[in-house]
Amino acid sequence: MKILFVYLVIINLLSLFLMAEDKRRARRHLWRIPERTLFAAALVGGSVGALLSMYLFHHKTRHWYFVVGMPLILVAQLAAGCWLLAGRI
Repeated sequence: MKILFVYLVIINLLSLFLMAEDKRRARRHLWRIPERTLFAAALVGGSVGALLSMYLFHHKTRHWYFVVGMPLILVAQLAAGCWLLAGRI
């Protein structure tokens, strides 16, 4: 369980960093981080970090697929976690 917690902290920090870096690059008109990469980081457990950074840095909040997709990923991950925990009790 401790390994899972450490993994989730790291992947969420990575998601937050990726979104912040993409916002920085957008402001400077530099090469951007692909949206596929941002979604992939969220899908492998970084949805909380991605959501937090969306509203902390006001990044990707005008794209409906981020505004809808990131919370849906989080809900799916929470549901999967509850289902897995229910099997252990």
